Amino acid sequence: MDAADVIVIGGGNAGLCAALAAAERKARVLLLERAPSEARGGNSAVTAGVFRFPYRGIEDIAQIVKDASLDQPDKIEIGRYSEEDFSTDLRRVTQGEADPALERTLVSQAFPTMRWLCGRGVEFVLAYDRQSFLVNGRHRFWGGLIVKTKGEGPGLVGALYRAAQAARVTVQYGARATGLAWDPAAGAWRVTATVDGRLQESHARAVVLACGGFEANPEMRAAHLGPRWKAAKVRGTPYNTGDGIRMGRGVGARPFGQWSGCHAVAWDVNAPAANEGRLVQHFERDSYPLGIYVNAHGERFVDEGEDFRNYTYARYGQEIMRQPLQVAFQLFDQKVVHLLKKPYTLPGTTRLEGETLEALARTARIEVATLKRTIAAYNAAVNGEEFNPAVKDGKAALGITPPKSNWAQRLDSPPYLCFPVTCGITFTFGGLRIGPDAALVNADDRKLAGLFACGELAAGLFYHNYPGGSGLMAGAVFGRLAGMGAAAYAGHAG
Repeated sequence: MDAADVIVIGGGNAGLCAALAAAERKARVLLLERAPSEARGGNSAVTAGVFRFPYRGIEDIAQIVKDASLDQPDKIEIGRYSEEDFSTDLRRVTQGEADPALERTLVSQAFPTMRWLCGRGVEFVLAYDRQSFLVNGRHRFWGGLIVKTKGEGPGLVGALYRAAQAARVTVQYGARATGLAWDPAAGAWRVTATVDGRLQESHARAVVLACGGFEANPEMRAAHLGPRWKAAKVRGTPYNTGDGIRMGRGVGARPFGQWSGCHAVAWDVNAPAANEGRLVQHFERDSYPLGIYVNAHGERFVDEGEDFRNYTYARYGQEIMRQPLQVAFQLFDQKVVHLLKKPYTLPGTTRLEGETLEALARTARIEVATLKRTIAAYNAAVNGEEFNPAVKDGKAALGITPPKSNWAQRLDSPPYLCFPVTCGITFTFGGLRIGPDAALVNADDRKLAGLFACGELAAGLFYHNYPGGSGLMAGAVFGRLAGMGAAAYAGHAG
């Protein structure tokens, strides 16, 4: 290959933002995407395309989305979500462990980056189906999330690849980068890749690692998350096997973040072991705040109403992994069936139904006597507050362990529904340390000249949990910064 100014390894949201930002500064950019073209885009391609960013109200959202409802306040309520709200949410769900410098950069650059994406042809729409409930004739949005990309993950990836093509980024598909080393003779970084079964060497002054975590590597999962994770179902791309982390560590990059942590969710128990090309939303089961969770013994094990779904769903997959057989059951009655998200109704969904709780338990192979006691205690604990799924309504079941802090309604309206779930892993929290400019650093926190990282392998933001929509946002923010920094290092400041 001819020499490039910047090589980007990984072609998902973060890598594409890096490639675009570098190309806009007149750098010659080579992007190596391990997947074939039909499976390009990493985990970004199989997301719902939801982005979390601060906004002051409708006037800010109107800069991102063109929707007539924004001019009709009687039909829509979006509130506001300040930079302080974003920071508070990130600190809260990560138990205060998010790196402060990365947090400040993410929060301050999120809205400008959204506008930048809009200028590159990414279209956004209001996320009615995922982030709003219709209450008294108005769509009320909740949880700090308002928009998603048109066409969801595939729409995001398609728009970014079109922009990259227009910016003259060279893209190689089926290109697995396996080696990274400084070549003193060339005065540049040498990247070794396997492309269509043959070895290829490329050189560049700057390299951006953007090829994801290690969630699709069973051995690394077992080593860092624990032995039971070796058999976990993989929600996203099968190509995130830790290559970028390994290459970065090989040249002195500092490992960082929560290596024992990951984003993991409730997943249809009969979903395939790895993503087979369908949108991952087909198997997601995250309407649990409307019902209750039990394990095979018939016992509840989490507070289903602790917070809005997008602040707990990425953590509860780990709780499911701790249950017998790594299986759990979501139970609902007829009062909430109309509120369940679309994936619960799709063909192929694992769904059980019973006219009585005893019949349902026998069908699901849940311990009958314990389940009946669990639900009797839960029903007796539900208070008399009014149910409202669009706010934290305080309708709780208290005096039981665990409690249910919001959206608690008695299960007393048959037929009852049961959705068996297991854990689906999305991405891992351990990776490499970057600074706020997305530059990789060594063990002494000194920059590694010409090396940058972004996306899921850039660690330090997420510990224990993550606020929904912040992964794509962080990928875009730090991807853009990585591309700008790489171009500048290669002599193209803009």
